[in-house]
Amino acid sequence: MFKALRIGVLLLILFFVAVSNWLTQSRSTDWNNSLWVKVYPINADGSDESRKYIANLMVSSFDSIENFIALEIEKFGHKLERPVRMELGREIHEQPPSMGEAPGPLAVMWWSMKMRWWAGSVTDDQDSPDPDVRIFVRYHSPRSDFVLEDSVGMQKGMVGIVNAFAERRQTGTNNVIIAHEFLHTLGATDKYDPANGLPHFPQGFAEPDRKPRFPQRYAEIMGGRIAVSEFDAMVPKSLKYVIIGAQTAEEIKLR
Repeated sequence: MFKALRIGVLLLILFFVAVSNWLTQSRSTDWNNSLWVKVYPINADGSDESRKYIANLMVSSFDSIENFIALEIEKFGHKLERPVRMELGREIHEQPPSMGEAPGPLAVMWWSMKMRWWAGSVTDDQDSPDPDVRIFVRYHSPRSDFVLEDSVGMQKGMVGIVNAFAERRQTGTNNVIIAHEFLHTLGATDKYDPANGLPHFPQGFAEPDRKPRFPQRYAEIMGGRIAVSEFDAMVPKSLKYVIIGAQTAEEIKLR
């Protein structure tokens, strides 16, 4: 009897969590109200460069993300003055859970659960009310020989982890990555080949009908890069060179 009661309570909790997540995700893409997106900086490598960069961060550092989303949703007929409101949180002094190398499906599921719990626990003392989306940006010293880990955005829990360089010249590129992971939290999917980073044609191209096809002038946000030839693509320097393509717009309910 007691065991059955415990199982029933657990199932009820899971049901309410699932309904809550569904309602949150539905509201996030109805484009009727502003989404509150909060960025939490993390010194990923403990370097002095990252510490100084984080100390000088301002919420205006992320203005281009607000402007990008506002301009792009207007192209799809949505007139919301400020669809995204960026906020800068206090520095987080813990590193997020690591997924590990080549994890399997169960490991990814377990990591996702840990990640959502961690995101809530490390921000409890500064979030009231909770933001719609939490983006943790792990800043690294801008060493030329260092390759950043992949960033990730999760629709469940609406949490993103971004790896970025602690350098003013990289602000534009950092914001491209943040915007990319933010759209993942709304349901957008990647549109590039993970093996080589090249955007898929046509869904990963900003101008798939352009003639000649190469070089492209812009990047599709979920394609990630500007295709300059069949075998080469470059990361855009800022969101001025990025658009939201048709398939991504469908995925985040813009059309």
